[in-house]
Amino acid sequence: MLISGVQKFTMIDYPEKVAAIIFTPGCNMRCKFCHNKEFVLPEEIKELRSSFIPQEAVLNFLETRKGKLDGVVISGGEPTIQPDLKDFIISVRKMGFLVKLDTNGNLPNVLKELVNENLLDYVAMDVKTILENYQDLVGNLANPKKVGESIEFLKQNRIPYEFRTTIIDGVHTTDIIKEMAQLLEGSEKLYLQKFRPETTLDPKFQNKKPVSDKKMQEFVEIFRKNIEEVSIRS
Repeated sequence: MLISGVQKFTMIDYPEKVAAIIFTPGCNMRCKFCHNKEFVLPEEIKELRSSFIPQEAVLNFLETRKGKLDGVVISGGEPTIQPDLKDFIISVRKMGFLVKLDTNGNLPNVLKELVNENLLDYVAMDVKTILENYQDLVGNLANPKKVGESIEFLKQNRIPYEFRTTIIDGVHTTDIIKEMAQLLEGSEKLYLQKFRPETTLDPKFQNKKPVSDKKMQEFVEIFRKNIEEVSIRS
């Protein structure tokens, strides 16, 4: 599996667990607000490929962390586009680690297979906006129908999960948030975070200011009418 980076220790990316994060390059969306275009655009990934970490080296590292880490977070990019993701997860689980997957939900068949074969312990899925607006925000590689399929699958509560949304000024209006609350109705957890202007895939997003604390709290209250647990992550 292609691995673009490793964070050896985190206490915040896997709820209530001590974990390492494995990052994979490449993505099947083109989010205009993405901060990591070097790991999304094929031409930029090609330039960095010589710096990628061999899978064997990562597994050897994890071998040394037995008894020290609870789990492994597999993030991206978008991990589900990796053809050997399943085999990598099997290798990690054989070491005794829990596995959390970060995904955009664009490949529900991969997500379902991993869950149905009991290869995942936790899933975090990014929900960008209402389905009707998906391609405007994240490009035409996104399949809104399939994203919706992943949302509904996770809502079946077959595995612990959370949804996550990055709130962007001018993109997430009160009306959009109300529609998103309906889309995610009945979900267990939703975490909101502010978009912060940095280098972005679409340069126009670099000029956007973060949403105010007051507006974020207003959005939390809207979501709480439909979702069990809603909070803000810094």
